[in-house]
Amino acid sequence: MAANAILLVEDNPDDVALTLRAFARNKILNEVIVARDGIEALDYLFARGAHAGRDPRDVPAMILLDLKLPKLDGLEVLKQIRAAPGIGLVPVVILTSSREEQDRLRSYSLGANSYVQKPVDFECFSEATRQLGLYWLVLNEPPPKLF
Repeated sequence: MAANAILLVEDNPDDVALTLRAFARNKILNEVIVARDGIEALDYLFARGAHAGRDPRDVPAMILLDLKLPKLDGLEVLKQIRAAPGIGLVPVVILTSSREEQDRLRSYSLGANSYVQKPVDFECFSEATRQLGLYWLVLNEPPPKLF
């Protein structure tokens, strides 16, 4: 994996396709790894299960995390990410359709760096994706590598 890869944790195939299309349209060429549920996301990050051969020190530049996921919800994934040495400082952007104030409050309480509601319109979604990519992958100074 490239050092500036994006981990997209999203179970809806239409939202995955929309996100990938928006990245391509905005010339965000970072490798995108897709995890379709919370367990798969953690298996990838902790290099276990199907991802057991992966180097766990090779962390993504950012994680786009949906909240409503099968097997393990996004808030629990976020909690485990923040508790883990090495990946605990990776920027996590909650990208969700949830309008629930409680979801936003819990996300920030658990250490989310940002909370973005998925726009329904593709043009708005594409612009939001462009801005996320520009900020988190270009402007933001990431934390130093711990290992």
